[in-house]
Amino acid sequence: MRSNSVIEIWVGIFMLAGIASLAMLAVQVSGSGFSSGETYRIEAKFENVGGLASNAPVMIGGVRVGRVGGIRIDPEEYVPVVSMDIEKRYDQLPDDTGASILTAGLLGAQFVGLSPGSSDIYLEEGDELEFTQSAVQLETLIGQFLYSQDNQ
Repeated sequence: MRSNSVIEIWVGIFMLAGIASLAMLAVQVSGSGFSSGETYRIEAKFENVGGLASNAPVMIGGVRVGRVGGIRIDPEEYVPVVSMDIEKRYDQLPDDTGASILTAGLLGAQFVGLSPGSSDIYLEEGDELEFTQSAVQLETLIGQFLYSQDNQ
């Protein structure tokens, strides 16, 4: 009888550890535990954001420096505007920094890639990036490839 209760206690401990592990994994994957400190917001207008979503990573050279805070439509130009929350420790990004919507791998998730410029003036809260490159649609690339094969 005593050995059954010991086994039940161990099963309970393992169940709690498993549930805690799943909860931590969910927080990591959702991106809600991203920022350990202050951020500042910058924006960029794109012709096409493809499948970019809120909370997508913002990266420089493969290093995560922020996340997509939101995506909205500019009411005057009717183009998507991507808001990015950048960690304060990366507060010396030149104001001629460019932004591209990239894909991780062939069919991976999309993210914003920043390419720092060479200006001596740095981006500040609320600034808008001027140099942007929209998402490349896989369907468009396949269509162009097939069309080029037909012409040969």
